[in-house]
This record gives sequence, structure tokens and C-alpha cells, in this order.
Amino acid sequence: MSVEADVSRVKIKFVLENVGEAEGELVRFKAPMTIDTIVRKLPMSGRIALYKEEIYFEIPVKMGKEKAKSSVEAGTIAFWPMGNALCVFYGNSQPYSPVSILGKITKNLDLFRNVKSGTIIKVELLQNSNVES
Repeated sequence: MSVEADVSRVKIKFVLENVGEAEGELVRFKAPMTIDTIVRKLPMSGRIALYKEEIYFEIPVKMGKEKAKSSVEAGTIAFWPMGNALCVFYGNSQPYSPVSILGKITKNLDLFRNVKSGTIIKVELLQNSNVES
């Protein structure tokens, strides 16, 4: 894999209290300013809120819309400007209002179905994501 490919994709991990861990990938070209701001503030944590088949939690990032979309696919990771929140769409849910698409869940998407409102979630960079072992 080229160095450019590593720079354009940021691997992250979601730690869901008493549920497990999921992995995702942020793709810089989808919303470069939003992703750079979020990555600089990692790790971050919050308490999950539920909306249809989506989890979201407030993060310490205030950004406007960046290439915002009104519809998403299951597995999408997005930033919701109206709520200053990071969202994971695990089912056929659509956002309450337009979101900036950041990337997708790459491992254990189904874990999000088991999450209750108020569960603590932590998001961090995936360690050694581009180091060959």
C-alpha cells in the first residue's frame, strides 16, 4: 500500500462499554476538514443516544456541514453538525438532518444493535493500523 493511501484513510476503534469493540475507517476526501479536526481530538468519549437505527454522541467539535448528505447507507460513520455529534448508522435509518459523511464501520457493525442509550463509547485511533507485523 502506498503512503498516500495510508494518509487518506484513518483507521479508528470504537470501544462500547460492556458490549465490545468495533472498527472503522475515516476517508479523508469525504470531509477533509471535519475528519482532520476529529482526528486531532482523538481519543474522545461520550454517552450514546439512540435515534431509529443510529447511535450518536456529542463530541468536542463544532463544524458546519461539509459535503453534507440527507441519506446514508448502513455502516456509515458521519458527523451531525446540528448536534455536534459523531453518528454510526447501523441499520436502514436516515439522518434527522444532513450529515457530513466521514467513512464506514469495517468490523463488528452488529455490536451497535446491542447498545443502550447512555452507554459510554470511546473512539480512538487504531494502534499500529499501518504497521506490518
